[in-house]
Amino acid sequence: MSETTADSLYLEAGTPAYRQANLAMFLGGFATFSLLYGPQPLLPLFASYFGVSPAGASLTLSASTAALAFMLIPFSMLSDRFGRGTLMKCSLFGSAFFTLLLPLAHSLPQFLFLRVLLGVAIAGLPATAMAWLGEEIAPNARGRAMGLYIAGNAFGGMSGRFIIAFITEWSSWQTAFLVSGLIGLTAAMLFWRNVPDSRHFRARPIQISNLIADLGQVLGERGLQCLFLVSFLLMGAFVALYNYFGFRLESPAYGLTQTTVSAIFLLYALGTVASAWTGRLVDKIGRGKVLWRTLAIMACGLLFTQFHSLWLVVPGVALFTIGFFGSHSTASGWVGERAGSRRALGSAIYLTAYYLGGSLIGSLAGYAWSWGDWLGVSAALACCLGLMLWLARRLPRLPNRQMV
Repeated sequence: MSETTADSLYLEAGTPAYRQANLAMFLGGFATFSLLYGPQPLLPLFASYFGVSPAGASLTLSASTAALAFMLIPFSMLSDRFGRGTLMKCSLFGSAFFTLLLPLAHSLPQFLFLRVLLGVAIAGLPATAMAWLGEEIAPNARGRAMGLYIAGNAFGGMSGRFIIAFITEWSSWQTAFLVSGLIGLTAAMLFWRNVPDSRHFRARPIQISNLIADLGQVLGERGLQCLFLVSFLLMGAFVALYNYFGFRLESPAYGLTQTTVSAIFLLYALGTVASAWTGRLVDKIGRGKVLWRTLAIMACGLLFTQFHSLWLVVPGVALFTIGFFGSHSTASGWVGERAGSRRALGSAIYLTAYYLGGSLIGSLAGYAWSWGDWLGVSAALACCLGLMLWLARRLPRLPNRQMV
């Protein structure tokens, strides 16, 4: 296939196929975050129900994200061999299936076991989604497509958390996860129907020697090293904020109900808008100029959460959320750009760091909460943000080494 012919097969902005692809990837991102982060508003309830500490309750979330993180590279290899679309479809159906089994769990170990299986199953979509977008979307439209995929993540995270919290308060957590699983199953069927066939995918054999060589190239690129560290800190800070913000609002100082507290996750709607807007901004002014600005927005949001008044605290969480999704959309797209032909592996490593950060920092921040309540958590997040801002200012000055 000539270069001109290959270019003509890209999905161009404004075409029906491009819109269909965006719908499918939006649904995939929606289902991933909806099923993965649904338990987050229930952490105070799980701490009481299972008789564990806040850090122990956070394992209901971290178990899945850690399992997902460790499966990303293996699944990226499978996608190189068998194709992106097939793996993404199986991933969505598998994760919906294990969510439907969660109401059968009668103890914390059983619940954690099923959440680990869910994390393994769901890893197939994020391991390949960014590589699929990089291969199939026209270069001048990739920023927008990536932004819409991340927007799907944001919308799924918002609606999944709110629906589970709302149903739990009026029924039970078992009913809530049953409904969540059915929503995930519906999203999987719609994804299967809408995702276009791959046009640029070329199968590569699974060889450990090739993987080691590819890892050496990707991990040896200084810009990618910085982006991987940014992803670890970025997701860790975000998960930690939402993990323990519920404990703060349900404390005697505020005394809010579970449904009222869960309404804070409606701020994810701002993340949906921020991701799409950031994608367009990246296409105009470049990733380097966008990333440090979105991180600065997160820092301003964290500052606002130090006040007691909800009229200042809630806007602070909103700014933090906007900055997070803008930063993630920018950094994740940057990985595909710098990794070149190794974009699938680069994306997998980025997301491995991303979800490991959410698992480790998200749980370890529980000890900061036990030590100093919200001030302790904020101090930990401030350290993460300071390091990320330094990395963001350094990234544009690093040369982009071409992968061979």
